[in-house]
Amino acid sequence: MPADTADRQKPGWALLGPAFVAAIAYVDPGNVAANVSAGAKFGFLLVWVIVVANLMAGLVQYLSAKLGLVTGRSLPEVIGAHSARPARIAYWLQAESVAIATDLAEVVGGAIALNLIFGLPLLLGGLITGAVSLALLAVGDRRGPRRFERVTSGLLIIIAVGFLASLVVGPPDPAEVAGGLLPRFDGAESVLLATAILGATVMPHAVYLHSGLARDRHGHPEPGPRRRRLLRVTRWDVGLAMLVAGALNLAMLVVAAGNLRGLDHGDTIEGAHAAVGAALGPTVALFFAIGLLASGLASTSVGAYAGAMIMQGLLRVSVPLLWRRLITLGPALAVLALGIDPTRALVLSQVVLSFGIPFALVPLIRVTGDRTIMGDDTNGRLTSTLGWIVTVVIGALNAVLIYLVLR
Repeated sequence: MPADTADRQKPGWALLGPAFVAAIAYVDPGNVAANVSAGAKFGFLLVWVIVVANLMAGLVQYLSAKLGLVTGRSLPEVIGAHSARPARIAYWLQAESVAIATDLAEVVGGAIALNLIFGLPLLLGGLITGAVSLALLAVGDRRGPRRFERVTSGLLIIIAVGFLASLVVGPPDPAEVAGGLLPRFDGAESVLLATAILGATVMPHAVYLHSGLARDRHGHPEPGPRRRRLLRVTRWDVGLAMLVAGALNLAMLVVAAGNLRGLDHGDTIEGAHAAVGAALGPTVALFFAIGLLASGLASTSVGAYAGAMIMQGLLRVSVPLLWRRLITLGPALAVLALGIDPTRALVLSQVVLSFGIPFALVPLIRVTGDRTIMGDDTNGRLTSTLGWIVTVVIGALNAVLIYLVLR
């Protein structure tokens, strides 16, 4: 049966999926560290950052998916096709540093979770997290993208249950949450955490990845009814995925704000786990740790998938996933072996991700606004304007952060 006919016969919900895989990146251990630290140190002050970051991410992820559907190529492939070799190598180097920072957060987070649940040493937990993520990648490599979507979506459900349990048992004061919607900061540390939240939400590797996920799932539909339907379904896919991711990120911050503020070590994941257990009970604390473990396993798999796509698109080189695992796993294991504060390492890794965002957004907005590439699906003026505003805001926040840190 032709793909066109098959897609028309499927209900819209059956075409959902790629955005939920990309959304795994928005609920990884880096998000947990950034959100818990923000809530424990500043209460509900940075609620507005999570809301704004998710709105930004929704726009960006839709543009990435649209690029994949309309052009039949991933964003790294489009960048590689329009760049000379030196530029492609330089671009890949910065993208690879972002991939390493991503993997550091996810492997360290998985190691912390295994330590909390089973008492395993952090280094051993990191090795186990890396090995399990490789097994998850093998599922996608052998069974295709649809099976990988199902596995990662299942893990997303576990993550949701793990982190929303705390919110259900100990709901916050709605008035305090609403008060956090007023944009403001409270010193350099709040700017650092806001940048970390932003970097953990508008993830550069998720921007690169989503274009390839949409292309692999739906192919390259010709202009016409099928493409219009797929773009419409993609908007729903992104909207629903970002709603789930946003709710989870908000839950992490408000639970920390309501239960951990002012406590010793409340701004660390281990301290948060202990405090949640003391305030809400050991069952809720176990759910928290299981959610953290699921987020580490799922997100490190998605991150490695994105890294392979970036390398293939920019360098036109296909590297076995095992080698990619070993390369990006090294820094994370080094952090664990050296005894560096894992929560602080997680937060700083998200700041590195934030610096990589403009490198993904600038070409994405330029290409999706180019009529010679996108045809009738070129961004409208309002969409392009919003995209450039997102890019400028993120760049300005990074500049302010550098000033505050170095002064």
